[in-house]
Amino acid sequence: EATAEKHGLKFATAAGGVLQNRLTLPGEIALDENRVVHVVPRLSGVAQQVAKNLGDLVAKGDLLAKIDSRELADLKSDYLASLERRSLAQSRFAREKELFEKKISPAEDFLSAKQALAEEDIKIRTNDQKLQALGLSTEAIASVRDRSDRVLTDYSLISPLDGTVIEKHLTTGEFVEAQADAFVIADLSQVWVSVVVYAADLRNIRDGQQVIVRSEDLGIEATGEVAYIGALVGEETRTTKATVKLPNPEGQWRPGLFVSVGITQDEFSVPIAVPLNAIQTLKDESVVFVREGDTIESRPVKLGRSDGEQVEILGGLNPGEMYVIENSFLVKADIEKAGAAHEH
Repeated sequence: EATAEKHGLKFATAAGGVLQNRLTLPGEIALDENRVVHVVPRLSGVAQQVAKNLGDLVAKGDLLAKIDSRELADLKSDYLASLERRSLAQSRFAREKELFEKKISPAEDFLSAKQALAEEDIKIRTNDQKLQALGLSTEAIASVRDRSDRVLTDYSLISPLDGTVIEKHLTTGEFVEAQADAFVIADLSQVWVSVVVYAADLRNIRDGQQVIVRSEDLGIEATGEVAYIGALVGEETRTTKATVKLPNPEGQWRPGLFVSVGITQDEFSVPIAVPLNAIQTLKDESVVFVREGDTIESRPVKLGRSDGEQVEILGGLNPGEMYVIENSFLVKADIEKAGAAHEH
């Protein structure tokens, strides 16, 4: 017990298991294109303030930058002018309506005033929609309407979603064009895996299928779901691309990371299965370290089929026996030393 505790050994009981015949394909982590936004100013101007930097986490509605824009000032001025014209048109319409009803003014004057009011209403709606198209909120437009917006040139660039700033192309004092990317924001809580699928393997993959994504570099794995399988096979490569949706709540799966994607083809039960790390090689034999009372002995075993994680035991280990599944390399090293000393 003291030796086992010293080496941090862990044991398992020999029992039956299910092995999987798994196809492994190469893949690469990529951004979920449905969760990426290119933030453009939609009008030209000079950056007065840049509030977010590369790598910052942002929430929907957060201020990214403030831009000084003469173009915006012109649009707001037009909006204010249309409000004034509508007020005058409304007054004229009310007067002409009263005169018409008293049969003092002709119908033509009344209809002309009515048309002028309708035209001003259309202009106000048009200007309102122009401001909305630039991303101004209802509150911001209301502040223009009630004259509380004192600086007509101020334009706030707002984050349209929760995510991470993965690109930033704006610095304070820089002139920015209307259609130029100022920021690129990505929601990394879910990513895609771009998988290379060979033509011969297409029969083994389908939409909605659960797959295992593994990174050897990081030593992590997770379950994803096949979202899309390419409709065309490349003439030269004889491959197509499949897309796997992969949850990424902790941000471990970084775009650009190479991974392997395991696809289960079929499953089969075996009487005894042990993890691959329980198998050691001792004097050119495959062995399992089995607990016998207060001792641990090496037991030669006959191996059968394997799925890359577990291996079938055809002989040498019986159901119910305790065997070492962790840190067995320490036991191996001790046994080899003891064997060498004994031979000496």
